[in-house]
Amino acid sequence: MNKFCTLLDFDPEKKKTSVKTEIIAGIVTFLAMAYILTLNPSLITNDWARTGVLWPSVFIATALGAFIGTLLMAILAKLPLAQAPGLGLNSMVGGLLGGSLGFACSFGNAMLLVLISGILFLLLSVITVKGVSVRELIFDGIPECVRGSISVGIGLFIAFIGLVNAGIIVPGQSAIDLTALDLGKYLIPETGTLVTLVDFSCWDMTVVGGAIVCLVGFIVIAVLSHFNVKGAVIIGIAVGTVLGIPLGVTTWSDYTWKFWTYFENFFSFDSSKGGTFLAAFTEGFSWDSGAAIMPCVMTVITFCMIDMFDTMGTCVGCCEAAGLMDNGKPLRYNKIMYSDSIATCTGALFGTSTVTTFVESGAGIAAGGKTGLTALTTAILFLLSIVLLPLFASIPTAAAASALLWVGALMLKGAKNIKIDGVKNFVPAFLTIAMMPLGYSITTGIGFGILSYVLIDIFGYLSSLVAYKCGKAKEGEEKVKPVWDLHVVTIIIAVLFIIYFFVPTSF
Repeated sequence: MNKFCTLLDFDPEKKKTSVKTEIIAGIVTFLAMAYILTLNPSLITNDWARTGVLWPSVFIATALGAFIGTLLMAILAKLPLAQAPGLGLNSMVGGLLGGSLGFACSFGNAMLLVLISGILFLLLSVITVKGVSVRELIFDGIPECVRGSISVGIGLFIAFIGLVNAGIIVPGQSAIDLTALDLGKYLIPETGTLVTLVDFSCWDMTVVGGAIVCLVGFIVIAVLSHFNVKGAVIIGIAVGTVLGIPLGVTTWSDYTWKFWTYFENFFSFDSSKGGTFLAAFTEGFSWDSGAAIMPCVMTVITFCMIDMFDTMGTCVGCCEAAGLMDNGKPLRYNKIMYSDSIATCTGALFGTSTVTTFVESGAGIAAGGKTGLTALTTAILFLLSIVLLPLFASIPTAAAASALLWVGALMLKGAKNIKIDGVKNFVPAFLTIAMMPLGYSITTGIGFGILSYVLIDIFGYLSSLVAYKCGKAKEGEEKVKPVWDLHVVTIIIAVLFIIYFFVPTSF
């Protein structure tokens, strides 16, 4: 095994880890991400009963997209990062198919838009300016205070995902519509909160069972980690899974998986049979609602923006937690970007939404993963999941959520690296951290941080310039002209975020 690791240049010993630790970390990452295998096809096809012809094919596409993307991270980037179709982006594809974005299109049309965004994404990684890729220039254009806040924001975001998945944090009580009172179109919860803590006092395991499983698993991980027990995360997930059996949380999946039949349909090139493979080329553009070119352009831009900044944020947060940074950037950053963009193109050809780097990679890093062997292990498990769906579908989400809480706790340590001197730094840092979990998006957090930084910098410069023009120097002192320190790349990124936030997709 050591010769194999040397051949692929993983070198666990150099990273002060071991083959065993790396494999366990890969398993932990997979367990934390396995929910996407069944959630992604349901979101894309809007088929929660799993009865349609598309659902099994999109499941296969999800597994293959995650396999290829994570394998690229292992072989090219050699980092413990895993990829799969991203949440939010799959919902957008579902919106395209259902028409909720203002226009409707076929499955093949949607995959073609994803493919175009992936190609554009790849071009941004390949095209260089003075030897530096465009995507690296974009990364450099993110203010230092925002970059330093990303890992903490992602930590809170991951923890929030875990709390929601486990049913610890639930929606507030029934909302009332206040439109009749001319207070706008928003729904205001009667309790005054959008979310609340699950009611542990009800003692109904259908309500609190998942929360108990998650919290017990989390405590097990924390205690074992305190005593430096190897594999603490996977042990915590296992304990939660076993505890879930008597609580009714862990149940054997009754989903019938006709593997060979579904695989044949996947490659059929026939949409009526659920043929998603190369659907981007088999259907062509045939808009159901005669939508103009602008919706296509805005959809592609949106896909690119979310994938780009989600990946940037995730890589910074996870690599910082693993100590895999160099001069403020993740190691082999360009190869991370190649892996991500190629995976998006490949996923679209298989028939799934944008493949991106998952924040759940932090679970494997928390378990000790530091090399590509972790990602390789996760990739192999995604490939195996194609034939073992009932097994992986039986692992309760609540048990895996305990690992996400642990990752969130670990990433809080990044707060010591945040630059917060002066309003221009601490306000963007705050917004970056707060808006990731509250906006349920890494991209949203980075966008708010960058826009606030640019606005504060511009108004600060203008006020200083006015004071310079109108004021008089004190006796014995020379007037100092304010210096414009806002980089042009930062301004371009801010403009892109203005388009992202304010231009409707259906325009």
